[in-house]
Amino acid sequence: MAPRTRVKICCIASPEEAALAARAGADLLGLVGPMPTGPGPIGDREAAKIAAETAPWANPVLLAAEETAAGIAEHAARVGVRAVQIVSHVAPDALAGLAATAPGLGRIQVVHVEDDEALDLIDAYSPHATAFLLDSGRPAARELGGTGRVHDWRVSAEFVRRSPLPVFLAGGLTPLNVGEAIRRVRPFGVDLCTGVRVDGALDPGLLAAFMEAVQLADRNQG
Repeated sequence: MAPRTRVKICCIASPEEAALAARAGADLLGLVGPMPTGPGPIGDREAAKIAAETAPWANPVLLAAEETAAGIAEHAARVGVRAVQIVSHVAPDALAGLAATAPGLGRIQVVHVEDDEALDLIDAYSPHATAFLLDSGRPAARELGGTGRVHDWRVSAEFVRRSPLPVFLAGGLTPLNVGEAIRRVRPFGVDLCTGVRVDGALDPGLLAAFMEAVQLADRNQG
């Protein structure tokens, strides 16, 4: 039997959205910190409230734009999470420093897939990260996620094949295309924000459709 694809619902904006995502079966909840661009940022106080109140099976993850080990660790401590999603292509030394100073903090390193050069980051980051997340931003333009764009799944599939770490797939996923994404890329998990939202709010119908599509894809792989 194929392993179950994990689901991370991002841009969680309130305890109510966190509860909705958890009831739907989300494994991880993304809490977006201050970002140069993109949807869903919330303040540390609200993020901490969500992290403290979320269901025990849906782990909160802080999306952090800081690029130093100290900055990321301090932000995670303020919010009270056990995992961070590092949205910039930070220097490998910074990620290594975070692993050394906060070894109990899960470190999901984002890799923005613009071309085949994304594959070169596997060896640089994998000794210090606990997982990867493939997204569709443009770091040079300070676009660090939440684009709603699909990137080249051919590169993503090769990244998954080569990576020694679990890999989440993000970037333009919806209930309509997530099944094909899982079939082609075979990620450990999938992640999305805008694909299950209407006018910025988490939509129960879209969320249910997304979870059903993931489950169907898993059954078909099995």
